[in-house]
Amino acid sequence: MVKALVVGVVMALGAAVPGEVSDVESVLRQALEDTGVPGFSAVVTRGDEVVHVGGYGEVAADTPMRVASVSKSFTAAAVMALVDDGKIALDGAVAEQLPGFVMADPRAERITVRQLLNQTSGLADFTIDVAALDRARSLEEFVEGLQGGGLDSEPGVKYRYCNANYDLAARLVEVVSGRPFAEFVRDRVFRPLGMTASSVGGEASAGFNSVFGAWVERAESVGLVGGSGEVVTTAADMGKWLISQNGRGTQVVSARGLEVMHSPSGVAEYGMGWAPDGDGLLVHAGNLFTYTAVQAISPSTGYGYAVMMNSASLHDDAYDVLRALVAVTQGGEPVPTGGGRQWAEVVLGVLGILAIGLGVLGVVRAGAWARRRMGAPRWKVGLRLVLGVLPAVVLVAYPDLVSVLLNGRTVTWGQLTYFALPLTVVLVVAAVAGLATVGARLARLQSAA
Repeated sequence: MVKALVVGVVMALGAAVPGEVSDVESVLRQALEDTGVPGFSAVVTRGDEVVHVGGYGEVAADTPMRVASVSKSFTAAAVMALVDDGKIALDGAVAEQLPGFVMADPRAERITVRQLLNQTSGLADFTIDVAALDRARSLEEFVEGLQGGGLDSEPGVKYRYCNANYDLAARLVEVVSGRPFAEFVRDRVFRPLGMTASSVGGEASAGFNSVFGAWVERAESVGLVGGSGEVVTTAADMGKWLISQNGRGTQVVSARGLEVMHSPSGVAEYGMGWAPDGDGLLVHAGNLFTYTAVQAISPSTGYGYAVMMNSASLHDDAYDVLRALVAVTQGGEPVPTGGGRQWAEVVLGVLGILAIGLGVLGVVRAGAWARRRMGAPRWKVGLRLVLGVLPAVVLVAYPDLVSVLLNGRTVTWGQLTYFALPLTVVLVVAAVAGLATVGARLARLQSAA
C-alpha cells in the first residue's frame, strides 16, 4: 500500500514537470511570434487526456484545417477496420478484391493491400498519368485512369511514396463496404472517436503563401476527394485521434491492427500512414499548396502531438513547432521555432536583386563587351553567351529538377506558383536577366561586325 502510494506520487510529479500546460502555452505563443505565420492550431495529449489544445493568430482550436497527407493514417485505419471485419484480406491481391483494377503492367495483379498502405506497391508518380488522375471526378474514375499506367518495380521490393496507393485503397474501402469512402470514414473512424467536426473533403477557409515576407491569401487547389490527403479536421478532434492511436480510449481498429499500422514494412521504415523519425516518435506530415500539418505519437511516453497551419512556404514551420512541443513536454532542451522561412526568403530576395542588377549591367555594358570580343575565337564568344542562357535552361527544367529532389514526385508549373513562389520568381528574374544580356550582346556584336 505504502509502496503504491510512493510510486503514484513520483509518477504524478514526473508528469507535472515536463508537460506543464503553462509551458506548452508559452512555447506555442512564442512560436507564433517566431514563425510569423498567419496562424495555427495545436494539440498535445498524454495517455487518455488532452494536455493542451488551442488556436493562435487567425486560427482557433475548432477551426477546420486541411491536414493533407496526415489523412493517410485515417485511410489506413479505415482499411484495417475492414480487415478486422474479415472483409479485406491484407495480404490478398488488390485486383482480386477490387473489380476494375487493371493496369498495363501485368505485375500490378500481384499488388497486395498491405503493399498499398506500406507504399511498396511499385506505383510511382512517373509511371502513371498524375495530371489526368487529378482530374478524376470519383474514386471509381480514378481507378479506371490507372489502366494505362505501369509500375516502377516489382510489388513489395521497393518503397516509393505515391498518393495513388492511398486513393486506390480508398476505392477498395468503397467497393468492399458498399458506401462512399467519406461516409465510411465518418461512421467507422470519426464518429466512434467523437470527431464530430472532421470529414473527408470538407470545407476549410483559404490558406496563405509567403511571398518575400508578405502573406498572400490563396484558394487551395482541391481535386479528388480520396484517401491520400482530403481530411479536414480541428485541433480538438485531433486530440481524440492521437489518444486512440496511442492505444488509449476508444479504438477503431484492433490492437493487432494498430500494431501493424505503426510497424515498418520490412522494405522501409514507413508503416501505414506513420513512420519513425529517429527520436522515438511515429510521425506523418502533410503539405498542400496553402496548408501544412504534422502529427506525432510517442509510444514510450504516451504523448501525442498535432500542429496544423493554414499556410505553406519553402520552410516547414509546422514541423519546427512540433519539435518544440516534444522538447518542452519531454524535458529536452528548448528548440528554436521560426527563422527558416525568413532566412530562405531573405537569401532568395538578395539573389533576385543581384540578378536584376547583373542583368541591367550586362545590357548597359553590352557594347563594351562586344568590342572586347572582336577578333576572339567564335567558340570563346559562344561559351560566354551560353553562360548567360544557363538560367533560362534551369527555368525550363525547373519542374523536373524539383521532381528529382522529391524522389520522383510529379511537380507541375501550377504547383510551383504556390508555396515555392519566391524561388520561382527568382528563377524567372535570373532567366530574363540572362536572356536580356545575351540578346544585347548579340545585337552589339552584329552591329560591330
